[in-house]
Amino acid sequence: MRLSLCTITFRHHLLSIRDIADFARRAGFDGIELWGVHARNQGPGEHRAWLAAQGLAVPMISDYLPLDADAEAFARRVEEMGEMARAWGAPRIRTFAGRKGSADTGERERAFLTGRLREAAARLGDRGLRLLVETHPGTLADTTASLVRLLDEAPEPALRVNFDLLHVWEGGDDPLLARRRLAGRIDYHHLKNVRARRDLAVFRPANVYAAAGRREGMVPLFEGVLDYDRLLRALPAGAEGSLEWFGDRCHEVLAADLAAVRRCRAGRLEEAPDEAPRLGRRRAG
Repeated sequence: MRLSLCTITFRHHLLSIRDIADFARRAGFDGIELWGVHARNQGPGEHRAWLAAQGLAVPMISDYLPLDADAEAFARRVEEMGEMARAWGAPRIRTFAGRKGSADTGERERAFLTGRLREAAARLGDRGLRLLVETHPGTLADTTASLVRLLDEAPEPALRVNFDLLHVWEGGDDPLLARRRLAGRIDYHHLKNVRARRDLAVFRPANVYAAAGRREGMVPLFEGVLDYDRLLRALPAGAEGSLEWFGDRCHEVLAADLAAVRRCRAGRLEEAPDEAPRLGRRRAG
């Protein structure tokens, strides 16, 4: 499994892209997923070749499409995002499916947002790029059922899924059953964990993006409520994803989690069960 780190981890740190890349290389990551604001302000012409020379790819740029913008502004933003992705050599762009949960979105608004996503995916697909909708609360992709409907109503080959296992579980779905239902449509994974369901609010944007936001409840990958030891073994050999860490001790946690994922995948992948896993963390003894 190819794994990257996310530069959004270092959103409140005074680090250069080369500092982050040096750490990623030493820790054994395959690439660096660029947060959109970082991708725009780092100068891809200067850094793309240097990253490649370090053995690091840019698998995805995580950005935010203004789906509710006027037609001209929307088309211009899609074009800019495509240029940015091509400049960095990134094959994917991540976005969210609106700003409201599926239950709070009327049919007319839903059709409009779906049409915008289909249009953007078609434009980016013409460039050889893929547009990924992230499974996320407060969007049309907050449940598997709503996401499947969105994809069915926007049958564009370049429109795929960034599968965040924790958010799928947060929406009430079993991640492995959801993966089966979305077979062939998942293009990337975000991996993170939480101490307990009551702590999920720590991942709300208002908290995550605040420098003084709460970090308690954000835990290393194998110490939370989701049993990643079993979930990871069920992912296909060619799966790609990023460790999405928003908490403190960034370098320490990311390096340790990456090593743990490598051990899990290398030692137990062939034992992946057919049945859906128990999602809670397994206890010793």
